[in-house]
Amino acid sequence: MKSMNLNIPDNVEINSNELTVIVATRLYEIGKLSLGQASEMIGCSKSLFIELLGKYNISVFNYPASDLASDVRNA
Repeated sequence: MKSMNLNIPDNVEINSNELTVIVATRLYEIGKLSLGQASEMIGCSKSLFIELLGKYNISVFNYPASDLASDVRNA
């Protein structure tokens, strides 16, 4: 895995675990990570990661509406 350094202002109260969860959930949301990759990134099971997605109001079904319309036409 890649490792990065990040400068965060001193007045932001966040620990590295919280930040890792935020980054993993966002990367999953934008399609850069799969569910398995994101859960591995934060060191938890897929089912626990799905619960975390719910806490951040991110759908586990990362499926663009444009794909749905295409699938309906092809059905």
